[in-house]
Amino acid sequence: LNPDLILGLTGCLGQQEGEKLLKRMPYLDFVMGPDQVEGIAQAVDRVRNTGKSFVWTGFDQEKVYSIPELSGDLPKAPGPSAFVNIIKGCDKFCTFCIVPFTRGREKSREPEELFEEIRHLVNHGAKEIILLGQNVNSYGKRGLKNPMPFHELLYRVAEIPGVQRLRFTTSHPNDFTRDTIRAYRDLDILVNHLHLPVQSGNNQVLRAMRRDHTIEEYLDLLAELKSEVPGISLSTDIIVGFPGETDEAFEDTLKIMEEVGYSSSFMFAYSPRPGTPANELPDLVPEETKKRRLQETISLQSRQTEQQGQSFIGKNVEVLIEGRSSKPGYIFKGRNPQYWNVNMQGGEGILKAGETVNVQVEQVSGHSLNGKAIV
Repeated sequence: LNPDLILGLTGCLGQQEGEKLLKRMPYLDFVMGPDQVEGIAQAVDRVRNTGKSFVWTGFDQEKVYSIPELSGDLPKAPGPSAFVNIIKGCDKFCTFCIVPFTRGREKSREPEELFEEIRHLVNHGAKEIILLGQNVNSYGKRGLKNPMPFHELLYRVAEIPGVQRLRFTTSHPNDFTRDTIRAYRDLDILVNHLHLPVQSGNNQVLRAMRRDHTIEEYLDLLAELKSEVPGISLSTDIIVGFPGETDEAFEDTLKIMEEVGYSSSFMFAYSPRPGTPANELPDLVPEETKKRRLQETISLQSRQTEQQGQSFIGKNVEVLIEGRSSKPGYIFKGRNPQYWNVNMQGGEGILKAGETVNVQVEQVSGHSLNGKAIV
């Protein structure tokens, strides 16, 4: 249908599998690792010029992460919510994770380069900036000409005119500092939501995962955050069925979910990854047990999400409109500061994407709030 189509695959899988992917999927024109993503335009040109497929992987040897050609490459219509990569790679080496081996060590982008990109995005319509990284809290730890810790970056981004909302993801409990908690308290535009992966509620499992913190330390951090930022919404990542996880250890995870009260979770049954230390661990959990534990986890999260959602009914929530809603009977969609999806009726011909509006919540469906725009 489209003989001129150029098809490429990039990311961790490309870095890990390389030539194997080309053999398995001969229709691919190129395979690239994460460090080569900024060169995707050159990859496309190479295919057009040579007509041959190729693999481009490996790690760049620079100590910093830069996307220098900002003026030509940045989107001219980024939309109301825009992502900005601030750091790539990871130094944590959790036993279940392939990222440090496929994305390399942590590298941060220079602050001024980030500020320039954010100013561009805001000037072209972005209202919300989401700072991205495998571990954003490690930003600026090494390699920068102008060193800046993550919490200071938050304060500096908040000073940029036109940024109405600020978010970040993902965080690691070991690097989430008290200074970052104070940034939540001080910065009105830093929205009341945090995604902080817990993975397991059991210390023995956390040690096997090489998370390098205890569940007590994790809870102490959240207790301090909640005391400084009442009403903050929390989400997390959970892995069940990790090698050596007993029934009692799994119950610890359910207890933590109930104690914290996450609004949503990304939940997975453990699956081995070739090349990771966990792939060599003994005491594998049977597949049926993993499936049962995953379903229990999903059921608990669904109940918690429903319970929290009910608390919004009859209340007004502030929503940044992101675009048209795909839900029948609703006009626009967006998110509130706590990162709930919101579908709204009303405002046709009056409201548009990028505007902020109050919505009176009438219904809850999963992690979505449905209601009427107040115009």
